[in-house]
Amino acid sequence: MINRRSLIAACGAFGFSAAFRTAQADQPHTPQAVLCNWYKLVLKLVRHTPTYSPPVASRSFAYLGITAFEAAAGGSEELRSLAGQLNGLDGIPRRETVQTHDEALVIHAALAFAVRNFFGNTGPTGQRVMKKFEEKLFAELSEGLGAEVIQRSVAHGRAVAAHVLDWSAGDGGAVIENMGFPHDFELTPGAGKWVPTSLIAQQQMPLLPDWGQNRTFAIATGASCPLPEPPAYSEDKSSSFYREALEVYDTTRALTDEQKLIARFWSDDPMLSPTPPGHWVAIAIHILERDKAGLAMTADTLARLGIALSDAFVACWHAKFEFDLLRPVTYIRRHIDAAWEPLLITPPFPEYPSGHSTQSGAAADVLTAVFGDNFAFVDATHERDGMAPRAFPSFWAAAQEAGISRLYGGIHFRAAIARGLDQGRCVAQHVNSLRTRT
Repeated sequence: MINRRSLIAACGAFGFSAAFRTAQADQPHTPQAVLCNWYKLVLKLVRHTPTYSPPVASRSFAYLGITAFEAAAGGSEELRSLAGQLNGLDGIPRRETVQTHDEALVIHAALAFAVRNFFGNTGPTGQRVMKKFEEKLFAELSEGLGAEVIQRSVAHGRAVAAHVLDWSAGDGGAVIENMGFPHDFELTPGAGKWVPTSLIAQQQMPLLPDWGQNRTFAIATGASCPLPEPPAYSEDKSSSFYREALEVYDTTRALTDEQKLIARFWSDDPMLSPTPPGHWVAIAIHILERDKAGLAMTADTLARLGIALSDAFVACWHAKFEFDLLRPVTYIRRHIDAAWEPLLITPPFPEYPSGHSTQSGAAADVLTAVFGDNFAFVDATHERDGMAPRAFPSFWAAAQEAGISRLYGGIHFRAAIARGLDQGRCVAQHVNSLRTRT
């Protein structure tokens, strides 16, 4: 069993220094490289900031993506502002169009302001790395520029970021107390309802029970992509529910080495990884850099992906607490095998639908809309953690593997996986309808 605290302590400083060295090694002087390098640092900050559970991480990826997109759109003939398209977003500061801005410096200033604010509660190491990264990149980008261009570019980037930050404050997810676990919560009575699956005192309450009520971006509300009810709860061995539980039990007792690898590859535990949304962001960044995408393509892709991931988590959490279904570990230990242990640790919130599946379905459909069908790629997200890259023939193939990984891990029933992928596709339809190009 991995000792999480010791692993985090051992890897924390190394992870940040590695991220900083990577950002230094990349050419920082194009706007798109500045954008990608900030994101690489953010992926490290996510895994080292205690409040950054997957829903919280997805929210920040959305706001960071929108900040960068709007900063880029102000100086682009290719990009169309998302103001008036996203819920509650309007009044983006405009540039003085007759005066020169440095695009890389605009992006840098916008993201420096945004990242400092969204990760204001990260630890001392993260604070030092953010400061050093910002100062060094600013010095490199400013070299050879006139004082007026520097001041104008920085002022505009910060103005855009401040506007987005002000907008973010009213969405319901800005303040995370007690790591996202409520101090008081009344469990729903009933044999099929969620109960705590952990002995940790904090996790006797579910994570972020109100997250499904947050303001969304592209979908109208968290209820905009509804799901059918899960299979009716039953303890009858001939019932659909029992058969789904038995499938989890039988599968986990006969896992192949490949299935175990898949479960762990997609596990993406908070504090040990960039989280599930960060996994998909890492995939996108790798492709954008590999294919030498320009600023418009990079900003558009990361904004759409962040919006899709965040809306997917709000929709998923809305459904989770609507149906409030118990986890496989609870049912199986009660009715099949009291000594059963799943491969992965069960997360502390209701089962249906699968968050991995919803966000992966949304990400896959958005990335397919950007890059095309049957777009083959290699996912090296966890290479530095000692896990070999995995190759996929399409984004949807990766999403399906991410979904089924949760059955292999013993933490989801099949219905939650299949319908979570459907819910993600519903979210993606709204995101793909955004008009981001002129």
